[in-house]
Amino acid sequence: MSIDFFWRLPMHGDGRKAHDKHTRGEWNNSTGTRVAPRIDDDTFGYIDYLSQVARAAEISGFHGALIPIFRFTDEPWMVAAALARETRRLRLLIALQPHFIQPAYAAQMAASLQRISRGRVEWNVISGGDPSAQRGYGDFSAHDERYARTSEFLDVVRGVNAGAPFDYEGKHYQVQGGGLLEPLVQQAVPRIWLAGASDASMQVASRHADIHLTWGEPLAKQREVIEATRRAFDAKGVEREIRFGMRIDILARETEEQAWADLRRMHDTVDESTREFGFASRRSAKGAPSSDSVGAQRQQKLSGGATNFDELVVGQNVWAGMSAIRGGPGCVLVGSHEQVAERLAEYVDIGVSSFILASNGHLEEAYRVGEEVLPLVPQAARRAVTKQAA
Repeated sequence: MSIDFFWRLPMHGDGRKAHDKHTRGEWNNSTGTRVAPRIDDDTFGYIDYLSQVARAAEISGFHGALIPIFRFTDEPWMVAAALARETRRLRLLIALQPHFIQPAYAAQMAASLQRISRGRVEWNVISGGDPSAQRGYGDFSAHDERYARTSEFLDVVRGVNAGAPFDYEGKHYQVQGGGLLEPLVQQAVPRIWLAGASDASMQVASRHADIHLTWGEPLAKQREVIEATRRAFDAKGVEREIRFGMRIDILARETEEQAWADLRRMHDTVDESTREFGFASRRSAKGAPSSDSVGAQRQQKLSGGATNFDELVVGQNVWAGMSAIRGGPGCVLVGSHEQVAERLAEYVDIGVSSFILASNGHLEEAYRVGEEVLPLVPQAARRAVTKQAA
């Protein structure tokens, strides 16, 4: 099976402070909340920087780019449309919540963007994880109900995309006499990335996922997750091939010592407001996990609440403290170019074939990871296979 590498676009900013005149977006230290990256004038806006990152990823050999969404970022559909004209081969992985849009219209938007991009649109379909964030979007549905809605949403998308006439009667969506017409009906449904470890999420993934996505964990735990997911799919009678994807940060340097030193400097320069905001976003007022996502709760357990740098080393070349630095997934692969390639090859060996990688600053690191690490992964994977055969 081929290996796909995607790069995360820095919709949330790229490591500079909000008061910096040359900011690429960062924490707003005056309020302790995130802000969208600032655009100072019309000579060079943040979309221009995102275009640079996307082109760097494409030039450096990445197959696609994740366009994530937060309440403080620009909207991924809009950014994808802009980047479709800035790139030629890069797949555009749009983060999408079914709550945001009617599925028939989402299918039409996707078909139009497929035409514009020549078939490069993919969807990271998110059912939601943090109840407070969902309520901020006007979504008060419970965890399992959100996944049931996602399943219906994708049913409608596929049905509408098959052409007219299309009727559907579900709990969350109803369609009468719908369906795309020529030439939109000719466009492919976006490849679907779905995450989740709960029974409700597995039900949806078994019906709709092309790629089952998880946040990265140490190798042994990642193997357990994949094996459990395979058992769940087998129990549901899934016969088609579903790829396994993993989202993890990368910090690779010429030597392992340089990589750990750079990560330690990054850890040491995080100010208290950033650290406290990261902690608050992961915990409710009563101290319980703020997210009802099973995968997110596993990420929180990896760090065990530790703030000491060395206590956050949770595996070979794996450090679990990134969520305190920039939010999101906790793990980062740290080491020399060769070591990081070896670790990625080990994940390939247990079944991961689609990776979403990231590192700050995103522009510079897209070149570094694409040029220095990715070419080594197939070679490292072949060595692992040969070693096992021996």
